[in-house]
Amino acid sequence: MGLEELKQWFTISNMLKMLDEYRSFGIVPGIALPMAEAFLPFLPLFVFVMANAAAFGLWKGFFISWFGTSLGALLVFLGVRKVGQQRFFSFLHRHPKIRRMINWIERRGFGPLFLLLCFPFTPSAAVNVVAGLSRISVQQYMLAVVFGKMVMVFVISFIGYDIVALIQQPLRTVFVALVIFLLWYVGKKVETILAINDENKKG
Repeated sequence: MGLEELKQWFTISNMLKMLDEYRSFGIVPGIALPMAEAFLPFLPLFVFVMANAAAFGLWKGFFISWFGTSLGALLVFLGVRKVGQQRFFSFLHRHPKIRRMINWIERRGFGPLFLLLCFPFTPSAAVNVVAGLSRISVQQYMLAVVFGKMVMVFVISFIGYDIVALIQQPLRTVFVALVIFLLWYVGKKVETILAINDENKKG
């Protein structure tokens, strides 16, 4: 498909038709897709959350996405916690970078995990796995996931719930792109600051 054909397809009527078809399947794919991202981190969680908000409305779409992505994160965490001590995972415990991350999570607990999970571009799949390998309590991690994902999903849902406006209003699209960039930038800064503080404590 060439650029011109892509432009012709990317119309409001086509987008609305696609959203109607998506909505017709009910909430099952709305929950399943964000949940699957926890197991397959290359999947675009940002797109799934925006699609849910556009298809089901801001609040319903938010709750569907929040439930799906939180459930996925907790399933990965509990799965790794259950099998993480087995010989198959022993190489992960020996890896210096992962060992540092495990120690970091065990020392820091809820606060930094919550902060990291508030940002959509944090590698949450890696966080889920490393947290599962650590000795952090299930309750602490559940709280960090539920509240961190709540903030993150609501921000993305708010950005994406009116997809028609994104197409019709170029300035809104530019604003959304700027917000997405800022979320990515601030998230990376937070990760860097936490890492630096951790290194300073070691020193």
